[in-house]
Amino acid sequence: MESYATAGQVWAAGLIFARIGALLMVIPGVGEQSVPPRVRLGFALLFALMLYPVLAPSMPPVPGTVGSLAAQVIKEILIGLVIGTVLRLFLASLATAGEVVSLQTTLSIAQTANPGQAQPTATLATFLGLLGLVLIMTTDLHHMFISAMVRSYALFPVIKPLPVADSAQLAIRTVGDSFALGIQLAAPVLVFSLVFNIATGLVGRIMPQFPVFFVASPIMVLLGLSIFALSLGAVGLVWVDRYRQLADIFV
Repeated sequence: MESYATAGQVWAAGLIFARIGALLMVIPGVGEQSVPPRVRLGFALLFALMLYPVLAPSMPPVPGTVGSLAAQVIKEILIGLVIGTVLRLFLASLATAGEVVSLQTTLSIAQTANPGQAQPTATLATFLGLLGLVLIMTTDLHHMFISAMVRSYALFPVIKPLPVADSAQLAIRTVGDSFALGIQLAAPVLVFSLVFNIATGLVGRIMPQFPVFFVASPIMVLLGLSIFALSLGAVGLVWVDRYRQLADIFV
């Protein structure tokens, strides 16, 4: 390698590749399970080569022992996984909203293969998950991912230890916020379901001979999906705004 690059240059590029590669393995879009690992590693190598001129001055020298070398590589991989996982965890808000809407409209039994997961999920949850990826790409949120890669070296310097407690706190807060946002996004259907169920319960109480189940089920599906469709634009706008706020933490 000395004919092409010095040991320090190879070491610096390797550290950059370790963090960027781990991040791209789990980040939304490129990190989907439907994307072949070789493609993701190819993207990571390309990004590492592009970012090397910018980040090389902040890279430490080659450590003197194998143990120190392995510890720094593992730390860089963990930092990349933390950033990518936090950005991916917020996608669970759309999956939560889809699951809630499916339960309220009695469509939870309808399962569809989710390209982002290893098992099928509710059709509406799969739809909202794909919608989230489309919104990320069409609103240029994925440009913030590249900025987060560079900014991460200011937030998590290579020469400093990994802030485990802060990273865990950020992950816990992201999970809680994503679940709360999922319930908020499904609120129109939840309110309709509550009112509709109370109304059908009163009808069944007043007229015991009335076939409430056979009449209420198709109306529930029709009106529930109609309300979901009408609120879909607002759902997308609110989710993109909240996701941009999350990405601003790393940018």
